[in-house]
Amino acid sequence: MLVHRRWIALMTMIAAVVTGGIALAAGTGQPSPWQLGLQQSVSPVMDTVVWLHNFLLYIITAIVLFVLALLVYVIVRFNAGSNPVPSKTTHNTLVEVLWTVVPVLILVAIAVPSFQLLFFQLTIPQADLTIKATGKQWFWSYNYPDNGAFEFDSLMIRDDAQLKGQPRLLAVDNEVVVPVNKVVRVQVTAADVIHAFAVPSFGVKIDAVPGRLNELWFKATREGMYYGQCSELCGQDHFRMPIAVRVVNDAEFAAWIEQAKQKYARNDDMRPVALATNSSAAE
Repeated sequence: MLVHRRWIALMTMIAAVVTGGIALAAGTGQPSPWQLGLQQSVSPVMDTVVWLHNFLLYIITAIVLFVLALLVYVIVRFNAGSNPVPSKTTHNTLVEVLWTVVPVLILVAIAVPSFQLLFFQLTIPQADLTIKATGKQWFWSYNYPDNGAFEFDSLMIRDDAQLKGQPRLLAVDNEVVVPVNKVVRVQVTAADVIHAFAVPSFGVKIDAVPGRLNELWFKATREGMYYGQCSELCGQDHFRMPIAVRVVNDAEFAAWIEQAKQKYARNDDMRPVALATNSSAAE
């Protein structure tokens, strides 16, 4: 029975790859068991990433099938039994031109949408909201300069404090909250070593470098919870730097802003009053 189940799982995975790497039981905003493809997109940038990924997959599949057909033809047509007197041909001008020109055309077809995607990702539109994310060992701090300049720390929830429904190693005590269908600009930096800010469903990933301010943007088109992680090896607790973004409607965002101004208010020495109590910050 166990062997039978393994064969079923293997055949399911192969079928998913052949049909374009479709994610099995893909959820939104976080990885899913047996997932093979990309996380579901909820932003224009990620929509373009998914399109380019599928476009490249078609090209790769066509190339592999073409090379396989050539190998089969050579094996059948030019084996010793079928062709006892081998050809002495050494050059073929048409073939040499084709195997030079066709790869160049394929690379051009790939390069054009690739550069368009890079331009789309790196050109920051007029932002409706700006957030500053600072990577630290080992947690994230967030600042909302457009909404009172309050700041809070976001730390991973340990297994013994995890609530039902919260994903392991991804849930945090203080989530980033953003409004739906609004352009959010995230300014990313680090306080100690190089980190990386990445949220797959938004199609964003950028390094957080000490002394440097990098920028990315996203526009979440669906409400919900979306998770990411630090994607740079930054030390022993690298895995304790998840990113949790909660996308809400405008009314809920306005209400959260008013609550956050009180909860994360600063005292006279400019230190946040309400900080996370997770002990991993002190490790």
